[in-house]
Amino acid sequence: MSLQRLTLERRQVWLYLLAIAAGLALGSVFPAAAGGFESLLWPVLAVLLYATFVQVPLLELPAAFRDHRFTAAALLGNFVLMPLAAWALAQWLPPEPALRLGVLLVLLMPCTDWFITFTQLGRGDASRAIAITPANLLLQLMLLPFYLWLMLAGETAAALGGSAVPATALLLIVAPLALAAFTERWAQARPTGAALRDRLAWFPVPLLALVLLLIAAAQVGAVRSALPLLPVVLPVFLAYLALALLAAAVIGRAFSLPATRRRTLAFGFGTRNSFVVLPLALALPAGYEAAVVVIVFQSLVELFGMVAFLHWVPRLFTGDEAARAPS
Repeated sequence: MSLQRLTLERRQVWLYLLAIAAGLALGSVFPAAAGGFESLLWPVLAVLLYATFVQVPLLELPAAFRDHRFTAAALLGNFVLMPLAAWALAQWLPPEPALRLGVLLVLLMPCTDWFITFTQLGRGDASRAIAITPANLLLQLMLLPFYLWLMLAGETAAALGGSAVPATALLLIVAPLALAAFTERWAQARPTGAALRDRLAWFPVPLLALVLLLIAAAQVGAVRSALPLLPVVLPVFLAYLALALLAAAVIGRAFSLPATRRRTLAFGFGTRNSFVVLPLALALPAGYEAAVVVIVFQSLVELFGMVAFLHWVPRLFTGDEAARAPS
């Protein structure tokens, strides 16, 4: 990864804040254009997902399982302990379906993009972060419906019962995913494909900024209505980050992982796939607009949290950098 891209991704949170402010200003000045902003949002989000999925080595899924100990630790944390933590934290929220659904949607989905960036910046094991991302992506897409059914029961049925929700959202996720897999195979066979993938690596940050601008412009009213909820969910998101550090420490010690891999677990447990669940949240029926605002807010809290992680994780997870576990 180039130094310029690392610099862009490290400072992306300020770009996102500027995009949200610009979107709110646009939506307030041109309220009649909300429908146009929302119509433009869907194709931009599809391109964002494609550009992100292209960076995930989808065809290299077997590589994730070569380091059995690290893979077991990462999957245990991401798909057992952290979902339990998300469920426990959600119990402290008011019984507002949109609020709980938004929090669970975002906290149940492990990150597959800036997790790698922050792992590299935070002196983790970037090669293992890259290797585990295909497993994280595929498992979260398969397990999310089960998690929501288990944790929300009737609320989920009411929110996701319309046939348009899965049809719209799943198409927006599955189509870019399939195209990304095709692009990866093409990139392996032709130099032009590899060059395209490298160029697309620059796209996620500006595209996500554009997505946030369009969401803010299209849903000014929803953002204003949800503002009182943000102080309510902030302690939940902060507590989640603290539990991610604790889980990485406990699991890393239990699996006798070296410091670099324990750092990788910390960044993996702490980062979530906020924009991958955005299609699901945007396709929810009327009355659930707050879920979108909560997801966007979580991504901002997380990015500021990752700045703190970059300072603390290398200091908290120290020791012999040589692997005590077999590669």
